[in-house]
Amino acid sequence: MRVFVTGATGFIGSAIVQELLGAGHQVLGLARSEAAAQALAAAGAEAHPGSLEDLDSLRRGAAAAEGVIHAGFIHDFANFQASCETDRRAIETLGGVLAGSDRPLVVTAGLAGFALGRPSTEDDDNPGAAPRLSEPAALAQAAQGVRAMVLRLPPSVHGAGDYGFVPAIIGFARANGVAAYPGEGLNRWPAVHRLDAARLYRLVLEQGVAGARYHGVADEGVPMRDIAEVIGRHLHLPVASKSGQEAADHFTWLATFAANDVPASSALTRQRLGWQPTQPSLLEDLEQGSYFGG
Repeated sequence: MRVFVTGATGFIGSAIVQELLGAGHQVLGLARSEAAAQALAAAGAEAHPGSLEDLDSLRRGAAAAEGVIHAGFIHDFANFQASCETDRRAIETLGGVLAGSDRPLVVTAGLAGFALGRPSTEDDDNPGAAPRLSEPAALAQAAQGVRAMVLRLPPSVHGAGDYGFVPAIIGFARANGVAAYPGEGLNRWPAVHRLDAARLYRLVLEQGVAGARYHGVADEGVPMRDIAEVIGRHLHLPVASKSGQEAADHFTWLATFAANDVPASSALTRQRLGWQPTQPSLLEDLEQGSYFGG
């Protein structure tokens, strides 16, 4: 299958490209720079010039493909609402090209807003607590006859090259001289290794059902205190609880996310697609030391 991939040179997208190529697919990757185009060529993929804001480039990429994986997102937290709107328009544009065909559209969504007090499942509706519009936009396309599927990712997608929430928590520990956790630290984050996530993207592309939601979750819920303890041990820093204003001061822009209890299950995804994570867990990955320059 010839697959158009947005975010193809990103942390997750580059793993998706390798997974697709390794399974015999052809990849057309969205490239917004010459450096990105060169990286795709070096990986064995074809570069497609454009960006998420350039809707014409998205139309051309989707039209030239037999399937689309939308893994791109503009991670500008200072203008997050604008990034979400760009994402929504990109999904609608891709879906418009694929409408009336059986060509798959796999859209990335998140689990950070699913604070349900229990592990969320694939059958749970998005509570709408987060402003990101990926999931409702994808499901709207499915309702209009597009073979659109949602792949929900946890707050931590980890592995070599991670620049997400866990490296931010490590940075706060270094800056403040303490590895902190909010409250009792019993709130849980689900997690998945980027290579396991990449394999799931391929399975959803190949086998997914229109309108279905899948969970890329290997660790159902890792307590924040456990994460802080590993960080403290590797950085030789004390580990301490932070509550209220102390937590807000320590975690700054990440304070709300750091306190969320968002465990999630992937039992239905594993059953429906035969997906089984094989890579290290989040804590195992942290213990290996690469997150700390080891």
